[in-house]
Amino acid sequence: MIGIRMVVTTVAGLALVATSAVPAVAATAAPGAPGVDEQFLPADKSGFGTSTTLGSKVWLTVQKEGGLGELYYPDLSTPSARTLDFVVADGRGHAVRAKAARTVQTDPRSLSYRQVFDGHGWRLTADYTTDPARASVLVDVRFTASRSHALYAVYDPALSNSRGDDTGRTVDRTLVASDATSASAFAADPPFTATSNGFRGTSDGWTDLLADGRLDGRYDEAGAGNLVQTANTGLTGSHGRQHATLAISFGGNPSAAGATADASLRAGYGRAAAAYARGWHDYLRAGKRTPDSLRGRDQRTLYDVSVMVLAASEDKTHRGAYVASPSMPWIWGKDDPSGPYHLVWSRDLYQIATALIAAGDTAGANRSLDYLFDVQQKPDGSFPQNSRVDGTPVWTGLQLDEVALPIVLAHQLGRTDRWSQVKKAADFLLSFEQDGNRAPWSPQDRWENQSGYSPATIAAEIAGLVCAADMAKANGDSASAARYLATADDWQARVKSWTVTTTGPYSAGPYFLRLTKDGNPNAGTTYTIGDSGPADVDQRRVVDPSFLDLVRLGVLPPDDPAVVNTLGVIDAQLKTGRYYHRASFDGYGEKVDGSQWEFGLPDGSRITRGRAWPLLNGERGEYQIAAGQVGAARRQIDAMADAAGPGAMLPEQVWDDQPPAGTAGFKPGTPTFSATPLAWTHAGYLRLAANVAAGRVLEQPAIVAERYASPAQTVRR
Repeated sequence: MIGIRMVVTTVAGLALVATSAVPAVAATAAPGAPGVDEQFLPADKSGFGTSTTLGSKVWLTVQKEGGLGELYYPDLSTPSARTLDFVVADGRGHAVRAKAARTVQTDPRSLSYRQVFDGHGWRLTADYTTDPARASVLVDVRFTASRSHALYAVYDPALSNSRGDDTGRTVDRTLVASDATSASAFAADPPFTATSNGFRGTSDGWTDLLADGRLDGRYDEAGAGNLVQTANTGLTGSHGRQHATLAISFGGNPSAAGATADASLRAGYGRAAAAYARGWHDYLRAGKRTPDSLRGRDQRTLYDVSVMVLAASEDKTHRGAYVASPSMPWIWGKDDPSGPYHLVWSRDLYQIATALIAAGDTAGANRSLDYLFDVQQKPDGSFPQNSRVDGTPVWTGLQLDEVALPIVLAHQLGRTDRWSQVKKAADFLLSFEQDGNRAPWSPQDRWENQSGYSPATIAAEIAGLVCAADMAKANGDSASAARYLATADDWQARVKSWTVTTTGPYSAGPYFLRLTKDGNPNAGTTYTIGDSGPADVDQRRVVDPSFLDLVRLGVLPPDDPAVVNTLGVIDAQLKTGRYYHRASFDGYGEKVDGSQWEFGLPDGSRITRGRAWPLLNGERGEYQIAAGQVGAARRQIDAMADAAGPGAMLPEQVWDDQPPAGTAGFKPGTPTFSATPLAWTHAGYLRLAANVAAGRVLEQPAIVAERYASPAQTVRR
């Protein structure tokens, strides 16, 4: 029976009083536990944001197809919600999920987003922000319709980075979710008119609504499982029922989460959104002026967005910990708990920090260096392949460029106070040996799936040792300085003998290989590419643009004959349109039908294909600057800018000329389902814009270039 009663919502002090018609039924528990596990959402985000305040430890992502994606709390290694979707019921037995949203920035100098959904006779507009004062994500919803509809919000929590152990209940008209360590509260102003807690795929609200357009199962609670919480917003599209504010708030327990939702809703969306935008305006104002190398409003907006994306990628508890991407593409989204890409790689952190320096945020760059040495560095001087933001290692590989690049960054920042940590890293490079192989051989190259002598890794190692020697001298350690320089000089003299072939199939002239397994580039040594790539490939058939770091870091001059000849090889073998593949036969990307990349596919099957990487345009552009080709470098800015997706998000990869290119949704040069936004790509865009404006490669260690790459170079041996 339906009874009229006075409802007073009292979750954590929220006191919104309303008279409404509600079912007078006993509390019921949802059936169908634990529900169906669904992976995290596609990684091609159209927005990413957080406030500039440290007290609001929550981050949002916006889904390209519509709605919110993963929400992170209390740090950037911990997704705590999977999605917030909208469902529209027409009152005639049908319901549809709101999709095909248009995402726009509401302010080009703030990570503020709006999505507009159009349906048959209705329009939904959702504005997103986080509350600078507390851990809340707020949504300003406006819903209009030509006749009465019902708008539902479907929230899928994933507290503490786990999708399968959340419990849910309705406390008055607030949906509360919790696990052993944290909680969320999903509330609205005006309050929800109906709610339900269920299990995904069995008793959740979307499954219910899809059947007949009505929320028939209004379950008051759900035990541990794949929880989904559904609310009728009370919006019908009619006059007086078109606007609401939603809050998804977090805390250490249900009471704390409820109190946070209460406070955010009382303060209101408008106040939070204005304070949020002011914070980003102030941050940008404190940085450097937008470089004059950029053409047009879109490129300038992308520059500002890139600066903000990098800043937003820093954790607020573990300062200096900038994650690679707030996403988990392809099969990585099935991990529970989720790992990549919301982890910290020292190599990516170097790329981010050098871009922050170029943009004027030297404080952020210094925090990243402090994090590297105080949190990530191991007792033996090395660095983990990656880690959570608290420094806990996740993957167990070792990449020697990740040991060397923190030294280069310390030198660029003038941090002679970090000499003891720099010395540990440099000493590790000198002493490293594994399975009879010694540095500069590395257990993994920068693409993380091959061992050997990599030009890019060796470039970082040489630059790191030269920078370490300079810091050793500044700290009175002449013996260490001499050891580092002697090794760097030896490696610089031998790098081409390890990595440049003169007998390969791609050119009669010398060219750099991706790597050699044995330090003999003229040998036909074979290896398996991995990621469904071919097996037993002659190493002379595998090339990679990463060799350009030899020039960027000052180890070789830009007119070195092997460097110049390799450019033509790369263009012939890896260029696709205006972009570049990262290596020959690469399989790290979607399948040929456009579906997601996954593990364990047979070697040689070529089921998956690595697509084009816009960050490589940034690296080619930096080479062109070093070679005096500034006009060509400016065109690389154009290519990178054109790769941006909705919300000015730059991806890891864009579609190329391989299948399914040319079919609907797979336009070459547009973002794939890879990690988006990728901090490294945004960093490359920032750095290239600054370097073109300056007419030189600003992050190049002058002490390295003067030793090896200047016209009057004199190597002291």
